[in-house]
Amino acid sequence: MTPASDRAEPLVPTTPHPELDELIAVLERLRAPGGCVWDREQSHASLVQYLVEETFELVDAIEAGDREDLIEELGDVLYQVIFHADIAAEAGQFTLEDVAAHMRQKMVARHPHVFGDASALTSADVVETWEAVKAVEKAHRTSVLDGIPQGMPSLALADKTLGRAAKVGVAREAAVIPETEQELGEQLLAMVVAARAAGLDSERALRGALRALQDEVRRAESGGR
Repeated sequence: MTPASDRAEPLVPTTPHPELDELIAVLERLRAPGGCVWDREQSHASLVQYLVEETFELVDAIEAGDREDLIEELGDVLYQVIFHADIAAEAGQFTLEDVAAHMRQKMVARHPHVFGDASALTSADVVETWEAVKAVEKAHRTSVLDGIPQGMPSLALADKTLGRAAKVGVAREAAVIPETEQELGEQLLAMVVAARAAGLDSERALRGALRALQDEVRRAESGGR
């Protein structure tokens, strides 16, 4: 199979993006000498809280399905990307173009069935191809747990960790759950209610269980239990 990144023909943008260019110019003006003092003072670290907040607001907008809210929140997240890139550019580290180029190269490489000569007829095939390419890209990783952000919401972290744990034969017994997500949500909420009544911290409890699971995964990877 020829690597997609080697075979792919140059991609020619078909649609101009004047508004995007103007947004970038606005941010650059705000952060230029004589611009906004607050914007000039920000760093990657200081912006983390806003990135997290804007991301969750985008999730809310997606779940609500409101067009105007979705436009606004996508814009807020996009602005964070541009903001971070401008900070890096000023420090001589990288530019927004570097970010876009890296993402383009990654997407082309991970879709050899589109940009190369591989075949993927189903979504399952696509996922398998994606994981195979990713495994080559991330060959430096020493654990299936590498790359999982520990700051993820605990339920999302649990889902991600369980998926990685299964790759090395580590699993947890499944509980009996209802048939619908609505019923599952009520069941989870009821567990939190019971935990509160018992003086237990549900978030801390789940993260503690996840730490134990991750320890077990690492022991399995090292050949011991």
